[in-house]
Amino acid sequence: MQSIPVDTTRLGVLRCAVGPEPKIADFESKEVKKDRDGNTVYTVAVTVRQDRRRVSVIEIAVPGEPKGVVEGSEVRVTGLEAFAWAMGDRHGISFRAAAITPVPAPAPASSASAGKGGGA
Repeated sequence: MQSIPVDTTRLGVLRCAVGPEPKIADFESKEVKKDRDGNTVYTVAVTVRQDRRRVSVIEIAVPGEPKGVVEGSEVRVTGLEAFAWAMGDRHGISFRAAAITPVPAPAPASSASAGKGGGA
């Protein structure tokens, strides 16, 4: 399966739509999927919105649990790759990333007059 690197800088703001969940390899046995190194693979649903276009949601597989990634938070996706797949008459695109991390919230602007001033 050929991987296609994705330039995340062109995807606009990325937000977590559904927090990290372990990916299930076998639904009957409830076996959790592991990568080659034995790490549990998690999926995170991420919203993508480019330049006033409608919002799309993609599910991204990532090795290990992404810490601090919660629904609604802005996220940074590192090493995003897309894979085309086909199984019988079904086909689609899957996404995998090296990491998904929360984007730190900007520090609140301090007011120049806060804490200053005269009082009686």
